[in-house]
Amino acid sequence: MADEIVNRVANSKLVTLDLEDFYPKGKRILFDIKDWLFEGFVLREKDFREQAKTFDWSQYQDCYVALTCSSDAIIPGWAYMLLSVHLETYVKKVVVGNLETLETSIYQDIINKIAINEYKDKPIIIKGCSNKPVPQNAYIMITNRLKTVAKSIMYGEACSSVPLYKSK
Repeated sequence: MADEIVNRVANSKLVTLDLEDFYPKGKRILFDIKDWLFEGFVLREKDFREQAKTFDWSQYQDCYVALTCSSDAIIPGWAYMLLSVHLETYVKKVVVGNLETLETSIYQDIINKIAINEYKDKPIIIKGCSNKPVPQNAYIMITNRLKTVAKSIMYGEACSSVPLYKSK
């Protein structure tokens, strides 16, 4: 009779952490203020404030918003702050930057809330491939956070992982 096939990975203490599992629901929006500028380049305070006041912000309910300006205009910091004041009652998060900056900020919040004690003294594999837009910075953040408690950290899949860290 042939030897029984044993799944050593399933029987090991190895823990797989998939950052995709933490991906929060919600539409991601890139809000370009270029269209609110005079000729796409000049921010006129009175006009800008009026647009912010009369704009229907409710359309961004439960969204994640990245504020940006795609023109070469110089935008004062207060302009982004003013928009965030109007957005805050509707959105889950607002940042200044692009969609990657937004995702990184979202994941920073998530990673800071992960209870890492459950990973104490365990070998961990951080799953690499994902179908959702997990930012590269999230992998660095979770690695640095887990390093404080993990026995070892690897990247990839159990069948083909890359060792990253081993506690002394």
